[in-house]
Amino acid sequence: MLRSTRPESRYPYVKDVPVFAKKLCLGLVFFQWVAIWATTVGAAANAAGDDSKSACCRYEGADIGQLHRSADRLYSQFKPREAVAELLKILHADSNNFEALIKLARAHIDIGDLLPENDANWQERKLKEYTTAQEYARKALRVDPNSTWSHFWLAAAAGSIAVVSPVSKQVDLSTEIRDAVEKSIALDPKNGSAYHIYGVWHRKVAEIGAASRMFASMLYGKSLPKGSLEKSIEFLKKAVALNPAVIVSRLELARSHAAKSDWQAARAMLKSIAPLPVQFSDDAKHKKNAAQLLEEIKEP
Repeated sequence: MLRSTRPESRYPYVKDVPVFAKKLCLGLVFFQWVAIWATTVGAAANAAGDDSKSACCRYEGADIGQLHRSADRLYSQFKPREAVAELLKILHADSNNFEALIKLARAHIDIGDLLPENDANWQERKLKEYTTAQEYARKALRVDPNSTWSHFWLAAAAGSIAVVSPVSKQVDLSTEIRDAVEKSIALDPKNGSAYHIYGVWHRKVAEIGAASRMFASMLYGKSLPKGSLEKSIEFLKKAVALNPAVIVSRLELARSHAAKSDWQAARAMLKSIAPLPVQFSDDAKHKKNAAQLLEEIKEP
């Protein structure tokens, strides 16, 4: 989960890119997409201090502020389904509540991520949750097209959908994801979560070989976007600078350095992970992965 560094932001929407790193298969190519799991990151500014919001905190007798706090509490306890129930109460009172829409997109991605892949029809069930998340993100975008988070969660939902979709759909979504992340960054250059996603995107796209690109172009009649390891490192460095305590951004930066055979930089970044505290749901797993990678690329 990444943390919004803007002190005025009320929306700690960044997913634990901990639960980041998904797989997007393009023909014979493995295209790892984003890692975005969810846990509340960052402290939102005190809503009580926002005079512009206080007049609209109650609708039809519902205390929207209290419902948000209840949803945040449940979400922080890793209960996204229960959080959804509280957020839907808000939409019943105020169907255009931007914060509720964004949190619903985040929660439904989490619900999809948590579905075990050994259950019957798991892909269909995940796709249903991710599509619901995409619908909420699109509605949030209509409510506030100038918010970095509406574009961010649209990209997150599209990335999740790609993981469980046919290859032709993945090809379509690769550009959509890029465009949404670029818009998110343009609206808030301090959105470290968006830089994380874009950095991973660039590395995975850069790893797609020329033959595979030609295959996708011939088979689906569409060209794949291009990425670069240099851009991957640039964007992941920004993610780390903006969210230095987020373990997964450091892990992905180390992987990008390793992809360029810059072993010294990769080792240094991996070593910086060990002292960091576990804050988010997948931090323990990311620490383990970092230790394993460090062992694999250790100096002879």
